[in-house]
Amino acid sequence: MSIERLREYVGAETPTGDATALNAFADRLAARYAELGGTVRRVPTPTGDHLVADFPGRAGEAPLLFLAHHDTVWPIGQLTDAMAWREVDGIIHGPGVFDMKGGLVVLETALEQVADRDHRPLRVVVVADEEIGSPSARELVTAEAAGVYAAFGFEPPHPNGDLKTSRWGSTRVRIEVTGREAHAALDPASGVSAIDELVDQLVAVRRIVAEHDQVLCNVGTITGGGRTNVVPGSAAADIGFRFVDPSTEESVLAAVAALRPVRDAQLTARVMSTASAAVVSATAAGATDTSRM
Repeated sequence: MSIERLREYVGAETPTGDATALNAFADRLAARYAELGGTVRRVPTPTGDHLVADFPGRAGEAPLLFLAHHDTVWPIGQLTDAMAWREVDGIIHGPGVFDMKGGLVVLETALEQVADRDHRPLRVVVVADEEIGSPSARELVTAEAAGVYAAFGFEPPHPNGDLKTSRWGSTRVRIEVTGREAHAALDPASGVSAIDELVDQLVAVRRIVAEHDQVLCNVGTITGGGRTNVVPGSAAADIGFRFVDPSTEESVLAAVAALRPVRDAQLTARVMSTASAAVVSATAAGATDTSRM
């Protein structure tokens, strides 16, 4: 039965930001939690509804909190031959099966197992934007976590099956550069390449990360320019950082905020989403120091 439900869930694609798909899937979860005895409420957002389900338990005791999400990284249309549902050598494959439709099914199975047993109250929070750092769900999770006895995440285990006992904090930063367009052949000296500036800044970010222990950094997207015969006037990069403690996060983000242009360009670094309280937003312009080029 659990595998059949997992196949049903994987077949309902739920990419982050697709409110229609996410809300349709939230309908399924809400109905299922109600069947299992939960009182369900939805928290609407433009990018997809979050769910909170409370299950009764022993009076006067703090609840256990179970955290999950129903958005996935895969866009609609992945149920093709390459990513179709299949079971090979005891391993099930499909978009979102590992992260985290499988966790949702495990959670439901656990709720079934304790439905008629004595237990403390249970609270389930399922968010719709975890894959991009939960920008619309952070306040909800913080509020629902207040006063709980303990919290459990239903993210997948490590690849070898080991239990995850903690999570890295996740922060996404966007670096935007404004340069000056010019004809790349007729008048290149009057231009300021935003792409060249961005490359230098990303090298500087790499140096910042190297100076700190236990920091993960991934430049996920780079955009900029338009034509090869025009010096690019704008460029941007989205960077994903992961930290094990708030002090390291604050140190890295402060260093990113302190970055300055190495040419006559404007530079902005701002947090797009964060799993902790550290916030960075800084703008610098007009530097002529090229010592870091």
